[in-house]
Amino acid sequence: MSDARFSRSIDKAHLARLKAAREEADAAYNAALSALDAALPGAPSLPHPAAPADEAQVTVLNERYAVLSGLPMPGGLKGLLLRPVLALVGPYLARQEAFNAALVDHVNRNVAAERSVRASQAAVIETLRIELERLATFHSALIVYLQQLTPYVDTKDHEFDGLATRRVEDVGDAIDTLHHRTVGPGGAISGVGDELNKRLERLAVHEHRFEARVAALDAAHTQLAQSLGVVTRATQTLKREVERIVEHAPAVGGRQSAVTDAETAGGRAGSPSPADPVTVDNSFARGGIESFKYVGFEDQFRGSTTVIGERLKDYLPVFAGQQDVLDIGCGRGEFLELLRQQGTRSRGLDINHEMVEECRQRGLEATEGDALGYLGGLPDESLGGIFAAQVVEHLQPDYLVALLQRAHDVLRPGGMLALETVNVACWFAFFQSYVRDITHVRPLHPETLAYFVRASGFPHVDVQFRSPYPEAHKLQHVPGGDALHYAVNANVDKLNSLLFTHLDYAVIARKP
Repeated sequence: MSDARFSRSIDKAHLARLKAAREEADAAYNAALSALDAALPGAPSLPHPAAPADEAQVTVLNERYAVLSGLPMPGGLKGLLLRPVLALVGPYLARQEAFNAALVDHVNRNVAAERSVRASQAAVIETLRIELERLATFHSALIVYLQQLTPYVDTKDHEFDGLATRRVEDVGDAIDTLHHRTVGPGGAISGVGDELNKRLERLAVHEHRFEARVAALDAAHTQLAQSLGVVTRATQTLKREVERIVEHAPAVGGRQSAVTDAETAGGRAGSPSPADPVTVDNSFARGGIESFKYVGFEDQFRGSTTVIGERLKDYLPVFAGQQDVLDIGCGRGEFLELLRQQGTRSRGLDINHEMVEECRQRGLEATEGDALGYLGGLPDESLGGIFAAQVVEHLQPDYLVALLQRAHDVLRPGGMLALETVNVACWFAFFQSYVRDITHVRPLHPETLAYFVRASGFPHVDVQFRSPYPEAHKLQHVPGGDALHYAVNANVDKLNSLLFTHLDYAVIARKP
């Protein structure tokens, strides 16, 4: 093959520069390795153990410490003359002998201690010598290992270079063969390229069809899961309603009425009558057989009990030290469960029959009824706290004002009130969360709710914004430092402050 048929992207000068750079890097590596080898410390010379204790006079001291008891008593006249003298100086000699005995005993004990110390020193020095020799051996092995890195890499490079050269030669041979079999190399290469393009187009079509089918299956799976959730809720509701009808049916002959007299007259105990200022006059709020649909709505759009429980943990410090906390609109009982784990006496209240049943199945205390009617039946200063998450936006204005005033009356001094709702000042929260729920009655601006809480007798009101919108999903700044970029980014910040702020807020107050 001639050079005119193939253009090379790497010429000989480029290869020479690469080789020079490689040789320079190898020289620097070897120099650094030699410096490391020279810098490795050898095993140092260790000191000898301390000299042994001087024991030359120990035996003599042990033999001669006795002064009185070791004194021989002569006989005859000399003995008779010596006895009065010994009787006179005997007590002094006895004290001297006792001192000598104590001193000799002390010397004997220190001899043993000195021997032990010297033996310990010798053992420590020997251990250090062995470890230092092992460390020096490891350093030498490490240097040998590092020296093998360069040959290892070089052999790999040579192998890959040979394989690449062989592959290029094989491709060249194939092109030559095609050149001889066709009208020329241009026609052969063009034909191969056309065939590859056709195959790529077919693969792209198959991939597009596959992605469309997967998307359709995902959508169908989501719809099926939602439908199964609704069916499950409906089945549970029907089961409980049948059990309740059977329980309240008269135990006499004849046809059994499906509804008790009390229910015919005005609904369940604790449920508001049609004249009550409830939020929405439909089966969702009445606890009827359709109430399961709102439970499914909460499951799908608000979040699972685990997700809601994690969000509500932030309110536990608000009610720390309180007892008898009422959760208005307790829903599935997420906050009641958290309070029970914290050891706080609490009970829930909800107007939705299915919500209350779900709380009771989890062993939580919950009552079915409207908030104002329930608080009206409680004594003043009987609660330590009132919590309501995503409730006040379901209430009519006159009902909300009356509820806040009654909440102030039933709280003890120092009792806490916490009201969480959708932050309608955030446009995303308003259009994505508030408008979605058909049971919402009126949006509440943070300043509006704080004012009515303060006007109900709570002088100290704190507005806390929660659930911030993710920063990664907000409008992003345009890179640049001129005046135009500055103006655009300033407008981006303004839009973010209106569209994407906090999704919820809470008004927290303490009764003085």
